[in-house]
Amino acid sequence: MISKKDLKYFSSLKEKKIRSIEKKFIVEGNKTVFEAINSNYPCEIILMTFQFAVENPNVEKILKQRKLNFEIISYRDFYKLADTKNPQGIIGIFKAKSVKISEINSNSKIIVFIDEVSDPGNLGTILRNCDWFGIKDILISYNSTDYLNPKVIRASMGSIFHLNIFNNISYDNIYSLKKTGYKIIISDLVGKNIFNFSYPEKFIITFSSESKGASKNLKSIADESVTIPKYGNAESLNVGVTSGIILSILTKS
Repeated sequence: MISKKDLKYFSSLKEKKIRSIEKKFIVEGNKTVFEAINSNYPCEIILMTFQFAVENPNVEKILKQRKLNFEIISYRDFYKLADTKNPQGIIGIFKAKSVKISEINSNSKIIVFIDEVSDPGNLGTILRNCDWFGIKDILISYNSTDYLNPKVIRASMGSIFHLNIFNNISYDNIYSLKKTGYKIIISDLVGKNIFNFSYPEKFIITFSSESKGASKNLKSIADESVTIPKYGNAESLNVGVTSGIILSILTKS
């Protein structure tokens, strides 16, 4: 039986500060919860409404087979945990992984660095694009939104569970990787035409805030800047769209 204290605690994980302290996060929705279950993120508990359990009898069966802790709770209690207006009726509480940048695969040819991206939808889209194009190692700056934000997880469609994500990355960390042989390439409004760009053997491609562009700190350590040619009158491209176009070119065999 889940107590009111437990529900209050789980609900508090919607706040970044609490997630950071507790090293736990919420995953919502049937597909995304099972993406998390099938990953190497430890599962603390699965919470379902009675209606969801009745409509999805196989879910309870699978959870029992995997010996995962789960509870069926009232819709009223469930709604306190949900981050969506029309929740599906299933939520998981998972433990965050602690990974250090020293654990990054030095054989990775392409690494993505996401810098100063504050919109959860944009961050989730970039992570989904990375997953689509087979980019496994993702660095997220300390001044970007939290990738364990429920909105980011939903926007990524569960892709965060397929990636090696290194969080709270500083420019010093990026510079240290540069010294190991990685070239730093900035995607920006001004730069070399991405369609004609000859990229190096191994590199870090960066995606920054579309309103601010690449920071001065990032530009100071960059080797190259690339851009998507503009033919119309739009002021800028959405950073999620930009990442999809650039990654499709950089991963083209």
